[in-house]
Amino acid sequence: MITPVLQVRFYISGTGTEPVRDWLKSLSATERKIIGEDLKTVQLGWPLGMPLVRKLDKDLWEARIHLEGKIARVLFTANEGVMVLLHGFIKKSEKTPKEDLALAKRRLGEVRS
Repeated sequence: MITPVLQVRFYISGTGTEPVRDWLKSLSATERKIIGEDLKTVQLGWPLGMPLVRKLDKDLWEARIHLEGKIARVLFTANEGVMVLLHGFIKKSEKTPKEDLALAKRRLGEVRS
């Protein structure tokens, strides 16, 4: 078995919720499987670049996941062998929406502190 380069963790809010896990649960089993496989590719092959992973900002990357008829993004940070999933969403426009990016950056700040 291949040893993962990164351990995967979900961001946990101050109230104890795991927004990315909750978002994943709202998707179909097929969509969850595709996202899981792509995140596993990141976990095993880190560091990766395009087309699967794109750097958005300092310590912030997006996993670019193609689902049936739509596109998903999982924004994450990776540091010292740990990948923290900060935010996940279905992409509806060309650019990553400012609100989604701001939310991921805010969660990144919480994870660092």
